[in-house]
Amino acid sequence: MRRLALILFLVALAAASCAASEETVDSLKSRLETASAENRVEISIRIAQLQLRAADKLYVDGHVAEARAAVDDVASYSEKARDSAIASKKHLKNAEIATRKMAEKLNDIKRTLAFEDQPPVEQAIHRLENVRTSLLKEMFSDKKEKK
Repeated sequence: MRRLALILFLVALAAASCAASEETVDSLKSRLETASAENRVEISIRIAQLQLRAADKLYVDGHVAEARAAVDDVASYSEKARDSAIASKKHLKNAEIATRKMAEKLNDIKRTLAFEDQPPVEQAIHRLENVRTSLLKEMFSDKKEKK
C-alpha cells in the first residue's frame, strides 16, 4: 500500500513539473518583448510551433476562424524569427530547419481541409517558404564573401 502511494505521489509530482515547464503562447509572447535578438529567434520559433499545433487541433475541431488566426501567427512569428536570426547572425540553421518542418506540416494540414479553407494555409506556406529562402540566402552569402 505504501509503495502504491509513493508511486502515485511520484507520478503526480512528475506531471506537475511537466505542466509547470510548459509555457503558454501568451507567456512566450510577453517574454519575446524583452528578449535579446539571439533569444528572440528561439522564442519566436517556439510560439510558431505552438500555434501550429493549436491550428491543427482547431481545424480538426471545426473552429476555422480561430485556426486561421493561429496559422497567421505561425507565419508572423516565423518572420520575426527570421528577422532576429539575420540581425544577430545566430540560429540561422535552426530557424530554417524549424520553418521547413512547419511548412511541411501546414502542407499536410492543407490537404485535409475543404477547398474554401485552403487559401489562408497556402498563403502561410508561401510566407514560410519566403522565410526559408531569406535564411538560406543569409547562410550562404556569408560563405561566398569570406572566400
